[in-house]
Amino acid sequence: MRTDDGHDLRHHGDAEVRGTGADLTDLAVNVRADTPPVWLREHIAGSLGGLAAYPDGRAAREAVARRHGLPVERVLLTAGAAEAFVLLARALKVRHAVVVHPQFTEPEAALRDAGHAVDRVLLREEDGFRLDPAAVPEDADLVVIGNPTNPTSVLHPVALITRLARPGRVLVVDEAFMDAVPGEREALAGRSDVPGLVVLRSLTKTWGLAGLRIGYVLAEPDTVAELERAQPLWPVSTPALAAAEACVSPRALAEAAHAAHRIAADRAHLVAGLAEFAAEGVSVAGPAEGPFVLVRAPGAAALRARLRERGFAVRRGDTFPGLGTDWLRLAVRDRATTGRFLQALDQALTSA
Repeated sequence: MRTDDGHDLRHHGDAEVRGTGADLTDLAVNVRADTPPVWLREHIAGSLGGLAAYPDGRAAREAVARRHGLPVERVLLTAGAAEAFVLLARALKVRHAVVVHPQFTEPEAALRDAGHAVDRVLLREEDGFRLDPAAVPEDADLVVIGNPTNPTSVLHPVALITRLARPGRVLVVDEAFMDAVPGEREALAGRSDVPGLVVLRSLTKTWGLAGLRIGYVLAEPDTVAELERAQPLWPVSTPALAAAEACVSPRALAEAAHAAHRIAADRAHLVAGLAEFAAEGVSVAGPAEGPFVLVRAPGAAALRARLRERGFAVRRGDTFPGLGTDWLRLAVRDRATTGRFLQALDQALTSA
């Protein structure tokens, strides 16, 4: 979906590596490397014996509710967070939808597909892409924001986000990457005191399950019921339900917490390396708090092509409203991969 201002809302990181025939190191997709872990693959495989029966999501739904300390009536399992955006767009009666950009483009695409006009609030680079609650129109009855935000990697304080909540407004907070933040600082999942709050979580990023499609919605029971009525029967497969239950277990939460600290250290290493190219005009939006960083680099489109020639796929930034052609998004990887990438970047910049 290309909007009138030229942004391709349906361009995602997988397009940078799909169908090229090249052997590329993937820095374009924000799924954690070396996932899913062996124990999770084995657990999912163990569910295949039950494929003859229709999926029963009760156990997984209860497990998610326990994980966040919520009643089960506040939980809805979905085929990834992307399905949740479609359900919100189709099921809710919306008069004035506002999406805070730059952010993941599927919420706006889903709203437009459902026939809604969408207003944008564009956060500014000079403000560090930080949220200004006063910029959101008072009459907006649906507001969508990411936290931490893809692609800026900004983690907005809860105190700022909750200032957007008010009676008569649905406040959608996409926390798809929150489990990659140490301690899940600034998370709203589990809160039931914020009016109109809808929190979306994805299990595909941290656990490498993008091909399985599993996520969930946390919201007021009436909102959950309304979204559930818009779902088809048996929307989440038996293997995905098995994954959901496993990924909110104490073992999985401990593993995710450990991974979040490792990602933070690997991100600091990447940012420090990128700082060495400041003289060439390379800068990092920040402070970054997610498993990816947003980078400004002059001539980013040509730079992206030269990086491909050197074996690295990176995400173009100009498809995100609020960003232009000088932006790239890089997934955080281990130090060895980052070292190879920084060498390739040095070569790509000097060969311009």
